[in-house]
Amino acid sequence: MNSVNEIASRLSSLCRELKFPDAYRELFSEHAESIDPIYGNVPLNGLGKLLEREEKFLAATEVHGLTMSDPVFAGNYFCVGMTLDFTTQGQERRSVEELCMYKVENGKIVSQQFFIG
Repeated sequence: MNSVNEIASRLSSLCRELKFPDAYRELFSEHAESIDPIYGNVPLNGLGKLLEREEKFLAATEVHGLTMSDPVFAGNYFCVGMTLDFTTQGQERRSVEELCMYKVENGKIVSQQFFIG
């Protein structure tokens, strides 16, 4: 699985099944970078750190539902719209809409950036 289209399709499939750590392990580069406004838009680098942050989020969160749009492509980039309905421990249930942008190089996702609406 090397093409941007194949990676986008697989990522969407895993996310719809709520298999976020599996998506990281399978599709992301060891040196991937993530920029997320929930964490102050401070870049986080390295697959291990991305997995650790995701697993902490999931341990403290109940996901009630997720929807994703079809991907939009531009060269080695793709974007998907996502709506996540969840409750984090100690907080009220909420729904977040975001645009998720990914860059692919050498058959792996090397960067992701989220824009929350």
